[in-house]
Amino acid sequence: MNDDLRERALGAYLGFAVGDALGATVEFMTPREIKADHGVHRHIIGGGWLRLKAGEVTDDTQMCLVLGESILAHGTWSLTQFAEGMGAWLKSSPVDVGNTCRRGIRRYLVDRSVIGEPSEWDAGNGACIRNLPAILSTLHDGDLFREITLDQAHLTHHNQLSDEATLALGQMVRAVLHGGGMADIQRLALDLAARHREFRFEPYANRSSAYVADTLSTVFHYFFTTDNFKDCLIDVVNQGGDADSTGALAGMLAGSLYGVSAIPQEWMSRLNPAIVKVIHQQVDGLLNWGQGR
Repeated sequence: MNDDLRERALGAYLGFAVGDALGATVEFMTPREIKADHGVHRHIIGGGWLRLKAGEVTDDTQMCLVLGESILAHGTWSLTQFAEGMGAWLKSSPVDVGNTCRRGIRRYLVDRSVIGEPSEWDAGNGACIRNLPAILSTLHDGDLFREITLDQAHLTHHNQLSDEATLALGQMVRAVLHGGGMADIQRLALDLAARHREFRFEPYANRSSAYVADTLSTVFHYFFTTDNFKDCLIDVVNQGGDADSTGALAGMLAGSLYGVSAIPQEWMSRLNPAIVKVIHQQVDGLLNWGQGR
């Protein structure tokens, strides 16, 4: 396995988890509230409305881990296996579950349907948040990348904007892991915004909600206006709103671009060691899964 590829893949996954843990503290807060309580929020301290311990992650990272485990459980992709994993996760009483994700998982548990009906109400960010394992496992197979991405998305989010966002973010990470850089990510972001005005990020509208267009606009704005991992994450989570999700996705992009060594040791040392261990195992397994196809 290429060392640079592994460095960037680990950067993406660990960056995702770090961003999740950092942003969870200020989720649903406004920038003014964050400033009043924290000045500039820059440390992984837990707390927040979920009352997490320092270094714990939210449903964002947990869903990623479920998808990764589901992919690695078989030599071939099985949407039913993923749906079963999500059902077991929901039954485990996770710390938080988004309403659209909960509704889709419950539908599967009731009628075993793995694809929900298309809905204008499914334009949340849940599907694009959990897609990183699909990206890592299909680096050498663009058709399979699209298949797994849309399959896992439609279990809970069957919506064009959700699909477009999830595919675009995946293409960005794929481009970087194949040797691309910031210019490639920006080109893909501008292309997405050109096709769907909802994803325009300049001028930035200062909306950081769980609506997928707000989420990506926030991530893109702060990713493209910084030049290092730390500043990118600090800036994005201090925007508040759905800060665990924007932090996670910004961490994924920045981690893939700058590499795992760019993640501040202060943050890495605070992340739950059990989560770090599983992420290392999944990165190696997912990269090998894809190469072995």
